[in-house]
Amino acid sequence: MKAIAMSSPGGIEVLTMLDGAEPVAGAGQAVVEVAAAGVNFMDTGVRRGQFWTDMPNPKVLGVEGAGRVLAVGPGVEEVRPGQRVAWVYVPGSYAERLAMPAGALVPIPDGIDDRTAASLMMQGITASHFATDFYAIQPGDIALVHAAAGGVGLLLTQIIKLRGGYVIGRVSHPDKVAAAKAAGADDVVVDAVGRFGQEVLRLTDGEGVHVVYDGSGPVTFQDSLASLRRNGTFCWFGPVLGSPGAIELTSLPRSIKIGYAVFLDHVPTPALLRARAGQLFDWVLDGQLKVAIGATYPLAAAAQAHADMESRRTTGKLLLTP
Repeated sequence: MKAIAMSSPGGIEVLTMLDGAEPVAGAGQAVVEVAAAGVNFMDTGVRRGQFWTDMPNPKVLGVEGAGRVLAVGPGVEEVRPGQRVAWVYVPGSYAERLAMPAGALVPIPDGIDDRTAASLMMQGITASHFATDFYAIQPGDIALVHAAAGGVGLLLTQIIKLRGGYVIGRVSHPDKVAAAKAAGADDVVVDAVGRFGQEVLRLTDGEGVHVVYDGSGPVTFQDSLASLRRNGTFCWFGPVLGSPGAIELTSLPRSIKIGYAVFLDHVPTPALLRARAGQLFDWVLDGQLKVAIGATYPLAAAAQAHADMESRRTTGKLLLTP
Protein backbone atom coordinates (compact mmCIF):
# COMPACT_ATOMS: atom_id res chain seq x y z
CA MET A 1 0.00 0.00 0.00
CA LYS A 2 1.61 3.26 -1.14
CA ALA A 3 1.45 6.53 0.77
CA ILE A 4 3.21 9.90 0.84
CA ALA A 5 5.09 10.56 4.07
CA MET A 6 7.50 13.18 5.38
CA SER A 7 10.85 11.90 6.57
CA SER A 8 11.59 15.01 8.67
CA PRO A 9 10.45 18.64 8.82
CA GLY A 10 11.53 20.62 5.79
CA GLY A 11 10.85 21.52 2.19
CA ILE A 12 9.19 19.45 -0.48
CA GLU A 13 12.29 17.27 -0.67
CA VAL A 14 11.29 15.53 2.59
CA LEU A 15 8.19 14.00 0.95
CA THR A 16 8.73 10.38 -0.06
CA MET A 17 6.61 7.50 -1.32
CA LEU A 18 6.38 4.66 1.19
CA ASP A 19 5.24 1.07 0.81
CA GLY A 20 3.28 0.38 3.98
CA ALA A 21 1.28 -2.47 5.42
CA GLU A 22 -2.29 -2.89 4.27
CA PRO A 23 -4.70 -1.26 6.74
CA VAL A 24 -7.06 -3.46 8.75
CA ALA A 25 -10.43 -2.32 10.09
CA GLY A 26 -10.51 -2.48 13.87
CA ALA A 27 -13.56 -2.10 16.07
CA GLY A 28 -15.57 0.94 14.97
CA GLN A 29 -13.40 1.45 11.89
CA ALA A 30 -13.69 1.17 8.13
CA VAL A 31 -10.99 0.62 5.52
CA VAL A 32 -11.43 2.91 2.53
CA GLU A 33 -9.82 2.88 -0.91
CA VAL A 34 -8.92 6.49 -1.65
CA ALA A 35 -10.12 7.90 -4.98
CA ALA A 36 -9.03 11.50 -4.30
CA ALA A 37 -7.22 13.18 -1.41
CA GLY A 38 -7.39 16.91 -0.80
CA VAL A 39 -4.28 19.06 -0.54
CA ASN A 40 -4.59 21.81 2.06
CA PHE A 41 -2.33 24.64 3.14
CA MET A 42 -2.32 23.01 6.57
CA ASP A 43 -0.48 20.04 5.02
CA THR A 44 2.43 22.31 4.11
CA GLY A 45 2.57 23.49 7.72
CA VAL A 46 2.72 19.89 8.91
CA ARG A 47 5.55 19.25 6.45
CA ARG A 48 7.49 22.25 7.76
CA GLY A 49 7.13 21.07 11.35
CA GLN A 50 4.51 23.54 12.59
CA PHE A 51 1.88 20.91 13.46
CA TRP A 52 1.65 17.24 14.46
CA THR A 53 4.96 17.58 16.26
CA ASP A 54 3.97 14.82 18.69
CA MET A 55 3.68 12.28 15.84
CA PRO A 56 6.88 10.44 14.98
CA ASN A 57 8.41 10.55 11.52
CA PRO A 58 7.98 9.24 8.94
CA LYS A 59 4.32 10.24 9.01
CA VAL A 60 1.77 10.19 6.22
CA LEU A 61 0.28 13.57 5.36
CA GLY A 62 -3.23 14.60 4.35
CA VAL A 63 -6.51 14.86 6.23
CA GLU A 64 -9.39 14.62 3.74
CA GLY A 65 -10.59 12.68 0.77
CA ALA A 66 -13.21 10.53 -0.86
CA GLY A 67 -13.35 6.90 -1.93
CA ARG A 68 -15.07 3.58 -1.43
CA VAL A 69 -15.44 1.41 1.67
CA LEU A 70 -13.57 -1.87 1.32
CA ALA A 71 -14.25 -3.41 4.74
CA VAL A 72 -15.73 -2.55 8.13
CA GLY A 73 -14.76 -3.65 11.61
CA PRO A 74 -16.88 -4.93 14.47
CA GLY A 75 -19.67 -2.64 15.59
CA VAL A 76 -19.82 -0.51 12.44
CA GLU A 77 -23.33 0.31 11.26
CA GLU A 78 -22.86 3.75 9.72
CA VAL A 79 -21.36 2.53 6.44
CA ARG A 80 -21.10 -0.70 4.44
CA PRO A 81 -18.58 -2.21 2.02
CA GLY A 82 -18.94 -0.80 -1.49
CA GLN A 83 -20.39 2.51 -0.30
CA ARG A 84 -18.90 5.79 -1.57
CA VAL A 85 -17.83 8.05 1.27
CA ALA A 86 -15.93 11.24 2.05
CA TRP A 87 -14.12 12.36 5.19
CA VAL A 88 -12.35 15.28 6.81
CA TYR A 89 -9.56 15.51 9.35
CA VAL A 90 -8.39 11.91 9.18
CA PRO A 91 -4.56 12.09 9.33
CA GLY A 92 -2.82 9.91 6.76
CA SER A 93 -5.09 10.58 3.78
CA TYR A 94 -2.26 10.85 1.22
CA ALA A 95 -2.52 7.10 0.70
CA GLU A 96 -4.03 4.44 -1.52
CA ARG A 97 -6.00 2.97 1.38
CA LEU A 98 -6.45 3.77 5.06
CA ALA A 99 -8.42 2.74 8.11
CA MET A 100 -10.42 5.40 9.93
CA PRO A 101 -13.24 5.78 12.46
CA ALA A 102 -16.55 5.03 10.76
CA GLY A 103 -18.01 8.11 12.44
CA ALA A 104 -15.68 10.28 10.36
CA LEU A 105 -17.30 9.12 7.11
CA VAL A 106 -20.05 10.88 5.18
CA PRO A 107 -22.01 9.03 2.47
CA ILE A 108 -21.64 10.62 -0.96
CA PRO A 109 -24.98 11.00 -2.76
CA ASP A 110 -25.53 9.94 -6.35
CA GLY A 111 -24.77 12.87 -8.62
CA ILE A 112 -21.66 13.94 -6.69
CA ASP A 113 -18.41 12.53 -8.07
CA ASP A 114 -15.50 11.56 -5.84
CA ARG A 115 -13.30 14.51 -6.74
CA THR A 116 -16.04 17.02 -6.01
CA ALA A 117 -16.78 15.34 -2.68
CA ALA A 118 -13.12 15.37 -1.69
CA SER A 119 -12.87 19.05 -2.64
CA LEU A 120 -15.79 20.00 -0.40
CA MET A 121 -14.81 18.46 2.90
CA MET A 122 -12.13 20.57 4.59
CA GLN A 123 -12.62 23.78 2.65
CA GLY A 124 -16.40 23.53 2.24
CA ILE A 125 -17.04 22.80 5.90
CA THR A 126 -14.59 25.57 6.84
CA ALA A 127 -16.46 28.04 4.62
CA SER A 128 -19.80 26.87 6.00
CA HIS A 129 -18.55 27.44 9.54
CA PHE A 130 -17.32 30.93 8.78
CA ALA A 131 -20.52 32.15 7.13
CA THR A 132 -23.16 30.36 9.23
CA ASP A 133 -21.77 29.71 12.73
CA PHE A 134 -18.84 32.01 13.43
CA TYR A 135 -20.54 35.00 11.82
CA ALA A 136 -23.99 34.27 10.46
CA ILE A 137 -24.23 36.36 7.29
CA GLN A 138 -27.48 38.30 7.05
CA PRO A 139 -28.98 39.84 3.90
CA GLY A 140 -27.16 43.07 3.12
CA ASP A 141 -24.02 42.27 5.14
CA ILE A 142 -20.76 43.23 3.47
CA ALA A 143 -17.90 40.74 3.83
CA LEU A 144 -14.21 41.04 2.98
CA VAL A 145 -12.90 37.64 1.85
CA HIS A 146 -9.14 37.20 1.67
CA ALA A 147 -7.60 34.77 -0.84
CA ALA A 148 -10.89 34.97 -2.70
CA ALA A 149 -9.65 32.80 -5.57
CA GLY A 150 -8.42 30.01 -3.30
CA GLY A 151 -10.31 26.87 -2.35
CA VAL A 152 -11.87 28.31 0.81
CA GLY A 153 -12.37 31.76 -0.69
CA LEU A 154 -14.31 30.55 -3.73
CA LEU A 155 -16.68 28.44 -1.61
CA LEU A 156 -17.02 31.10 1.10
CA THR A 157 -17.90 33.74 -1.47
CA GLN A 158 -20.67 31.56 -2.88
CA ILE A 159 -22.13 30.75 0.56
CA ILE A 160 -22.12 34.43 1.52
CA LYS A 161 -24.00 35.21 -1.70
CA LEU A 162 -26.47 32.38 -0.99
CA ARG A 163 -27.23 34.08 2.33
CA GLY A 164 -27.79 37.48 0.74
CA GLY A 165 -24.43 39.08 1.50
CA TYR A 166 -22.18 41.35 -0.54
CA VAL A 167 -18.57 40.23 -1.12
CA ILE A 168 -15.40 42.24 -1.52
CA GLY A 169 -12.74 39.73 -2.49
CA ARG A 170 -9.02 40.28 -2.09
CA VAL A 171 -6.63 38.44 -4.41
CA SER A 172 -2.86 38.59 -4.68
CA HIS A 173 -2.54 38.80 -8.47
CA PRO A 174 -4.58 40.18 -11.39
CA ASP A 175 -4.74 36.69 -12.91
CA LYS A 176 -7.04 35.66 -10.03
CA VAL A 177 -9.67 38.37 -10.46
CA ALA A 178 -11.73 36.40 -12.97
CA ALA A 179 -12.01 33.37 -10.68
CA ALA A 180 -13.16 35.50 -7.75
CA LYS A 181 -15.70 37.28 -9.93
CA ALA A 182 -16.99 34.00 -11.33
CA ALA A 183 -17.68 32.82 -7.78
CA GLY A 184 -19.84 35.88 -7.19
CA ALA A 185 -17.54 38.50 -5.69
CA ASP A 186 -19.13 41.91 -6.17
CA ASP A 187 -15.82 43.78 -6.01
CA VAL A 188 -12.26 42.46 -6.17
CA VAL A 189 -9.19 44.19 -4.73
CA VAL A 190 -5.78 43.16 -6.06
CA ASP A 191 -3.12 43.37 -3.35
CA ALA A 192 0.00 41.32 -2.61
CA VAL A 193 1.54 43.38 0.20
CA GLY A 194 -1.26 43.90 2.73
CA ARG A 195 -2.26 47.43 1.76
CA PHE A 196 -5.94 47.27 0.91
CA GLY A 197 -7.77 49.01 3.77
CA GLN A 198 -8.23 52.35 2.03
CA GLU A 199 -9.70 50.69 -1.05
CA VAL A 200 -12.14 48.67 1.08
CA LEU A 201 -13.24 51.84 2.85
CA ARG A 202 -13.70 53.57 -0.50
CA LEU A 203 -15.85 50.70 -1.75
CA THR A 204 -18.03 50.91 1.38
CA ASP A 205 -18.40 54.72 1.39
CA GLY A 206 -16.13 54.96 4.41
CA GLU A 207 -18.24 52.63 6.57
CA GLY A 208 -16.16 49.46 6.40
CA VAL A 209 -17.33 45.86 6.19
CA HIS A 210 -19.43 43.89 8.65
CA VAL A 211 -17.02 40.95 8.70
CA VAL A 212 -13.49 40.12 7.55
CA TYR A 213 -12.42 36.53 6.82
CA ASP A 214 -8.63 36.64 6.97
CA GLY A 215 -6.36 33.58 6.71
CA SER A 216 -3.44 35.43 5.12
CA GLY A 217 -1.20 35.75 8.16
CA PRO A 218 0.27 38.80 9.89
CA VAL A 219 0.87 40.83 6.71
CA THR A 220 -2.84 41.58 6.27
CA PHE A 221 -3.83 41.90 9.92
CA GLN A 222 -3.66 45.67 10.36
CA ASP A 223 -5.51 46.54 7.17
CA SER A 224 -8.16 43.93 7.98
CA LEU A 225 -8.72 45.78 11.27
CA ALA A 226 -8.91 49.05 9.37
CA SER A 227 -11.48 47.59 6.96
CA LEU A 228 -14.05 46.85 9.68
CA ARG A 229 -16.96 49.09 10.58
CA ARG A 230 -18.07 49.78 14.13
CA ASN A 231 -19.00 46.54 15.95
CA GLY A 232 -17.67 44.53 13.01
CA THR A 233 -16.35 40.98 13.31
CA PHE A 234 -12.84 39.76 12.49
CA CYS A 235 -12.75 36.06 11.62
CA TRP A 236 -9.09 35.04 11.79
CA PHE A 237 -7.97 31.61 10.60
CA GLY A 238 -5.08 29.77 9.05
CA PRO A 239 -2.10 29.81 11.44
CA VAL A 240 0.18 28.29 8.78
CA LEU A 241 1.31 31.74 7.63
CA GLY A 242 1.94 32.93 11.18
CA SER A 243 0.00 34.72 13.89
CA PRO A 244 -0.40 38.47 14.28
CA GLY A 245 1.35 38.33 17.66
CA ALA A 246 0.12 39.56 21.02
CA ILE A 247 -2.97 41.77 20.91
CA GLU A 248 -3.76 44.43 23.50
CA LEU A 249 -7.54 44.25 23.82
CA THR A 250 -7.88 47.91 24.66
CA SER A 251 -6.16 48.79 21.38
CA LEU A 252 -8.85 47.17 19.24
CA PRO A 253 -10.77 49.92 17.41
CA ARG A 254 -14.46 50.63 16.97
CA SER A 255 -15.76 47.95 19.39
CA ILE A 256 -14.89 45.22 16.93
CA LYS A 257 -15.05 41.53 17.82
CA ILE A 258 -12.18 39.20 16.93
CA GLY A 259 -11.83 35.44 17.12
CA TYR A 260 -9.97 32.40 15.82
CA ALA A 261 -12.30 30.17 13.80
CA VAL A 262 -11.70 26.39 13.91
CA PHE A 263 -13.77 24.28 11.55
CA LEU A 264 -14.01 21.34 13.97
CA ASP A 265 -16.26 23.50 16.15
CA HIS A 266 -18.74 23.39 13.26
CA VAL A 267 -18.80 19.57 13.20
CA PRO A 268 -18.15 18.37 16.77
CA THR A 269 -20.28 15.23 16.34
CA PRO A 270 -20.73 12.68 13.53
CA ALA A 271 -24.36 13.77 13.17
CA LEU A 272 -23.36 17.40 12.62
CA LEU A 273 -20.61 16.37 10.20
CA ARG A 274 -23.14 14.48 8.09
CA ALA A 275 -25.63 17.36 8.28
CA ARG A 276 -23.13 20.06 7.31
CA ALA A 277 -21.64 17.97 4.50
CA GLY A 278 -25.14 17.04 3.36
CA GLN A 279 -26.04 20.72 3.03
CA LEU A 280 -22.96 21.31 0.88
CA PHE A 281 -23.83 18.32 -1.31
CA ASP A 282 -27.41 19.58 -1.67
CA TRP A 283 -26.21 23.01 -2.78
CA VAL A 284 -24.00 21.37 -5.42
CA LEU A 285 -26.80 19.14 -6.66
CA ASP A 286 -29.13 22.15 -6.86
CA GLY A 287 -26.57 24.11 -8.87
CA GLN A 288 -26.20 26.74 -6.14
CA LEU A 289 -22.61 25.86 -5.22
CA LYS A 290 -19.86 25.19 -7.76
CA VAL A 291 -16.61 23.45 -6.87
CA ALA A 292 -13.51 24.70 -8.67
CA ILE A 293 -10.80 22.05 -8.94
CA GLY A 294 -7.64 23.92 -9.80
CA ALA A 295 -5.35 20.94 -10.45
CA THR A 296 -5.19 17.18 -10.01
CA TYR A 297 -1.91 15.32 -9.44
CA PRO A 298 -0.99 11.66 -9.16
CA LEU A 299 -0.12 10.63 -5.62
CA ALA A 300 3.59 10.46 -6.51
CA ALA A 301 3.51 14.18 -7.43
CA ALA A 302 2.50 15.37 -3.95
CA ALA A 303 5.70 17.41 -3.69
CA GLN A 304 4.78 19.32 -6.84
CA ALA A 305 1.30 19.97 -5.47
CA HIS A 306 2.86 21.44 -2.32
CA ALA A 307 5.24 23.58 -4.36
CA ASP A 308 2.42 24.90 -6.51
CA MET A 309 0.26 25.70 -3.48
CA GLU A 310 3.09 27.51 -1.71
CA SER A 311 3.76 29.58 -4.82
CA ARG A 312 0.39 31.28 -4.16
CA ARG A 313 -0.36 31.23 -7.88
CA THR A 314 -2.94 28.43 -7.84
CA THR A 315 -6.73 28.84 -7.75
CA GLY A 316 -9.37 26.42 -6.56
CA LYS A 317 -8.84 23.01 -4.97
CA LEU A 318 -5.76 20.83 -5.44
CA LEU A 319 -6.22 17.05 -5.36
CA LEU A 320 -4.07 13.92 -5.33
CA THR A 321 -5.42 10.83 -7.10
CA PRO A 322 -3.93 7.56 -5.89
